[in-house]
Amino acid sequence: MSSYTGRVSPGGVPAVHELARLVVTKAAVGPLASNVYVLRDRFAGDELLIDAAAEPARVLELCGDGPLRYIVTTHRHPDHWGALAAVTAAVPGAVTVAHAADAPAIPVPTALVAAGGDVLRFGDIAVELIHLAGHTPGGLAVLYDDPTGPPHLWTGDSLFPGGVGKTRSAADFTSLLDDVEAKLFDRLPDETWVYPGHGSDTTLGAERPQLAAWRARGW
Repeated sequence: MSSYTGRVSPGGVPAVHELARLVVTKAAVGPLASNVYVLRDRFAGDELLIDAAAEPARVLELCGDGPLRYIVTTHRHPDHWGALAAVTAAVPGAVTVAHAADAPAIPVPTALVAAGGDVLRFGDIAVELIHLAGHTPGGLAVLYDDPTGPPHLWTGDSLFPGGVGKTRSAADFTSLLDDVEAKLFDRLPDETWVYPGHGSDTTLGAERPQLAAWRARGW
């Protein structure tokens, strides 16, 4: 394993998290320091990209030779798909993926309109898509249940260190926190590594003690 910390900054050196089979490359791009993640099967070379957020040349550099099989957009906000058109033009074989509730708001055609529970396979890696509604109607998390260690979870803007993502109403907040509790915290162990859409990583164990406080404060 590498000495991965999950701390990156725009224009800085990408961080690489090496698992037994999966290699995760993380970089921050664009004016909102959106996180981009490239997941690569270390043996087959096949890749999945999470959020072609900005700076397409840099995103493509992170992908390297690939082959890039999928591009998952975690939600409809522009700071998470700003480079999507350029990346798909450069890699026309990559399948764009978004949830059905958000896909119409993303101005790049979604080739695979996803639902919670769908599984994507690249090389010998399988990841599950988890629907988290509230930050946007069609938020997606990506789960890699590592057979050799703890799970790894990419949460977009639905879960961060210190709280869930921003919501526009009390109903949206309740929806998001309910989904995050039921589909993430109630299902996955404390050791689950969490990679958010902005900022540093965390674990479910680090965040679990704060759930009641989040619900009480309402954001």
